[in-house]
Amino acid sequence: MTVLIVCLMVAAFLPYLAKVPLMKAMAALGGYDNNHPRAQQTALTGFGARALAGHQNAFESLAVFAPAVVVAIAVGQDSALVQGLAVAHVVLRVIYHVLYLANLSTARSLVWVGAILVPFVMLALCIPLI
Repeated sequence: MTVLIVCLMVAAFLPYLAKVPLMKAMAALGGYDNNHPRAQQTALTGFGARALAGHQNAFESLAVFAPAVVVAIAVGQDSALVQGLAVAHVVLRVIYHVLYLANLSTARSLVWVGAILVPFVMLALCIPLI
């Protein structure tokens, strides 16, 4: 169960870690506009736009992964397979963001598919077989 909780904690931190390259891109636009950061973000292109999209997608991914972890813990499904899937999700999400920043769209999309399937497989493994 500890592995699941640690993976959840790391996944919850990833969107904030993904903000670092975004802040750097915003600062390159003449300084970080702390009064209107979202308005400034709309002006980003290239690397900055990808950093913003990766940051936002990290939150979107968390909305699927977190409930899968919570359900797995609630039903006592902390098998090695489920733990391995949770670790795989976190690793894939890190790779996804790096690929996003590097503008490797096809590889990024393939990693995204793997990362988004993981929580659904975790949930499926929580359904008791009759």
